[in-house]
Amino acid sequence: QVQLVESGGGLVQAGGSLRLSCAASERTFSSYTMGWFRQAPGKEREFVAAISSSGNIRNYADSVKGRFTISRDNAKNTVHLQMNSLKPEDTADYLCAAGLIPLVSSGLRALYDYWGQGTQVTVSS
Repeated sequence: QVQLVESGGGLVQAGGSLRLSCAASERTFSSYTMGWFRQAPGKEREFVAAISSSGNIRNYADSVKGRFTISRDNAKNTVHLQMNSLKPEDTADYLCAAGLIPLVSSGLRALYDYWGQGTQVTVSS
């Protein structure tokens, strides 16, 4: 059982930056593909970014390419999402997820095994 705890959300003005973190309890953290998803009120949960177990390969949604960067530290069992040039449409609850899946499948939320509770990001215009 992997427990995931997100942090780093908050209120920021458009154009600003936030760095989200996700801490994992499992010592086999380095085996998992890690993903970030987001869910706005009344909308479906959507893929944001993912990183391979080794950290060498990344996958991003088109809507965040060039603005967001995902990274991980396997020694500390953490994954981060650096979000720059934030827009009001980035407002959502952001959740991290862990799965024993190939990165090519990382956009499919149904394939992830474990989810955090989420951290709220609000971007004001």
